[in-house]
Amino acid sequence: MLPFSVLDLAPVTEGSDTRQAFANSLDLARHAERLGYNRYWLAEHHNMPGIASAATAVLIGHIAGGTSTIRVGAGGIMLPNHAPLQVAEQFGTLASLYPDRIDLGLGRAPGTDHATARALRRYYDGADSFPQDVSELLHYFEPVQPGQAVRAVPGAGLEVPVWLLGSSLFSARLSAALGLPFAFASHFAPDAMDEALSLYRRDFQPSSRLQRPHAMLALNVAAADDSAAAKRLFTTQQQAFVNLRRGRPGLIPPPIDDIETFWTPIEKAGVAQALACAVVGDAAEVREGIAAFIERHRPDELMLTANIYDHAARLRSFEIAAEVCRAM
Repeated sequence: MLPFSVLDLAPVTEGSDTRQAFANSLDLARHAERLGYNRYWLAEHHNMPGIASAATAVLIGHIAGGTSTIRVGAGGIMLPNHAPLQVAEQFGTLASLYPDRIDLGLGRAPGTDHATARALRRYYDGADSFPQDVSELLHYFEPVQPGQAVRAVPGAGLEVPVWLLGSSLFSARLSAALGLPFAFASHFAPDAMDEALSLYRRDFQPSSRLQRPHAMLALNVAAADDSAAAKRLFTTQQQAFVNLRRGRPGLIPPPIDDIETFWTPIEKAGVAQALACAVVGDAAEVREGIAAFIERHRPDELMLTANIYDHAARLRSFEIAAEVCRAM
């Protein structure tokens, strides 16, 4: 059975608040654990009212502390926003508290707009040093060497799986060169997916961390007990993308009956391209869609995400998806 996992952004819905978003995330993580999901990842975003996972390491600790067996991690930490030593210390702390359950996925985008990126980085100008920062971070997880001036406490000598995340060829090349697992953001930027996968698998160099290439792909799934209900649920994600493209990110909106009245033809085309990796429908349609996605792209793992307004409907969507994945 192909491992399947959850990507969560701790969505803050209209009419709700961050406290409820965190409660929903923990409830979903416990639900996913019972259903057999492999990982539960949270993503770093900033200055976005509808996403509450900005303090990603803190929220990972909350989720890991409220679950027992599921792996919990970052999908990902945007490394240019942080000093590598601080990330090593944070995830060394998490790995010490929750042994063999913590993952660290790293991205090189800011996870926000330009003004907020400047506020986050302060004395940092860009992501050009990402490869060096990744190497520095990996070094902090190695056993301390005699005379080593700077060490991660905790962190040194701990086994924290490190993934590289990306939506282009850059991280595919780097993860292949460093011998790291690779996760592609196909759930919102699928254009370079096939080329990135091919490059990663072709150029992979075995390392002490990983002997053979391991690629995970993200997939939007909106499932319900009937097809029409699932399509309606998915209008929340479609609206959120349009709002973001309009420069008006806000709280996560409720679904609507007729999405065609919401967007322009150009916006519709843009959303269709961005969300091309999406499976929407009842159990039979979701089974067919996931099977076709696996057959075409041959991932080593699947990371499922669902930006669904109603919490109960979101739980049900992940339940249907789990039933489908377990049967494959």
